[in-house]
Amino acid sequence: MTDFTGLRALVTGGASGIGRATAELLAARGAQVAVLDLDPSGVEKPLRGYAADVTDDAAVRDAVAAAVADLGGRGLDVLVNNAGIGAQGTVEDNDDDRWHTVLDVNVLGVVRTSRAALPHLRSSTHAAIVNTCSIAATAGLPQRALYSASKGAVLSLTLAMAADHVREGVRVNCVNPGTVDTPWVGRLLDAAPDPAAERAALEARQPTGRLVSAEEVAGAIAYLASPLSGATTGTALAVDGGMQGLRLRPVAQ
Repeated sequence: MTDFTGLRALVTGGASGIGRATAELLAARGAQVAVLDLDPSGVEKPLRGYAADVTDDAAVRDAVAAAVADLGGRGLDVLVNNAGIGAQGTVEDNDDDRWHTVLDVNVLGVVRTSRAALPHLRSSTHAAIVNTCSIAATAGLPQRALYSASKGAVLSLTLAMAADHVREGVRVNCVNPGTVDTPWVGRLLDAAPDPAAERAALEARQPTGRLVSAEEVAGAIAYLASPLSGATTGTALAVDGGMQGLRLRPVAQ
């Protein structure tokens, strides 16, 4: 497909995992793509890498401005807010500092990048923002109180942004992945007492019986960002192996 030919895209957290898969897919479908990441050193052409911490407003503004200038200085068409961090535990298990850190990255990171990108997006005739949310925003998962709170905020923020900017020609949607086979999940599995058993439990939690791939989430992001989806805004698209909507009966023993 070449539906992104001539379009300019910016992906945060784009050096690995879902962000990397998304940046590569958008480029393969014709977009010029800039990647914002804490460490963009591994980003290779045709992608363009820019160092930025989404908790630093000045750094975000500078990186967005530099990316837009390098992409031709004629605005921006797609913003993918993918940068984020995880957290485990119940509401008792993380102190205030950890709460502030996760919310600063996962929620205010979306705010800062969107705020910097919106003046450039308004000049596009195909402007789209896609936020990476989570199944944790809509389903109660154990040991995910802080993470769920942050992603619930991203879901609500997505809807509010969609309402605020629809008449400016900027569509805003989000994807809600289930458990994705990313480096972060890999590190969680490695830290588990029994990594194989933990992986099996995560796979069994999803009705498809396997983890979601980063490429599958990237495909959903590309769908929402594409000009072919011009009538879609204010939508949360589940990419979760059926976790959100399916209630399967236990397999008979």
